[in-house]
Amino acid sequence: MTVQRKHPNHSNHPEQIEQLANMVDSHIHLDLYPPEDTAALEQALEAPGLDYVVAVSMGLESGKRTKAWAERYPGRVLPAYGFHPEQTLPADAELASLLAWMDAHGEDMIAVGEVGLPYYMRQEALEQGRPFERQPYMELLEHFVKRAAAWNKPIVLHAVYDDAPLVIDLLERSSVKKAHFHWFKGDVRTVEQMTRNGYFVSFTPDIVYEEEIQALARRYPVEQAMTETDGPWPFEGPCAGQVTVPSMVREVAGTWARIHAMDISEAAELLRNNARRCYGV
Repeated sequence: MTVQRKHPNHSNHPEQIEQLANMVDSHIHLDLYPPEDTAALEQALEAPGLDYVVAVSMGLESGKRTKAWAERYPGRVLPAYGFHPEQTLPADAELASLLAWMDAHGEDMIAVGEVGLPYYMRQEALEQGRPFERQPYMELLEHFVKRAAAWNKPIVLHAVYDDAPLVIDLLERSSVKKAHFHWFKGDVRTVEQMTRNGYFVSFTPDIVYEEEIQALARRYPVEQAMTETDGPWPFEGPCAGQVTVPSMVREVAGTWARIHAMDISEAAELLRNNARRCYGV
């Protein structure tokens, strides 16, 4: 895909960002919002400027709650089921129940996720002098990678820094073609490998104020980028003090457009089309 770049001096004004329509939030945890934020979330999900959200899950009970959101907002909430890696490993019976439930609802889900490896939990353990075994999490991840391959569905990944190459190797060995690395961070070599494999990354509102994320946005191909919020995770910058809702991806699109010297409408359309290619929507 060839993208026509605008003159680098082109600027995207706030009113242009507010007028954007049909944006996609490619990664959000609907089931984690506290009751006091439900009204704001519902209003955002019902707003005409939203195309859809990809709602990921933390485990079995989380998946059931996510499924309920998808049933309430058909076509607007697209559910993904999995087990988030930044938590204690599931017991054998718990894992068996989750996998059986996913097998039973494979046709209902847009993707497998959120899954991956526990980088931050592992770092915390090592800093405190506690041992941490990564291999059991690799074995857990393999269950989900195999299902993504068998079902030909995208997989939504939490895999950053030195965990990412391990996950990429597993994806390659399992012939998983559509992978979405959300809120990714990693070195240039890993980025190049992800780029060659056609993997997608998504950017949160921290692209507005985080230099590390802006640098990644400059390096990563524009045809493999998407927008996300990772709500209810809170942000700084223009989103400080606000409930994180899907409409915040407009700020992401605005900053991403400026980074690539693109017209905001052109950038928004490209980001939306990337999400369609990733998720087949």
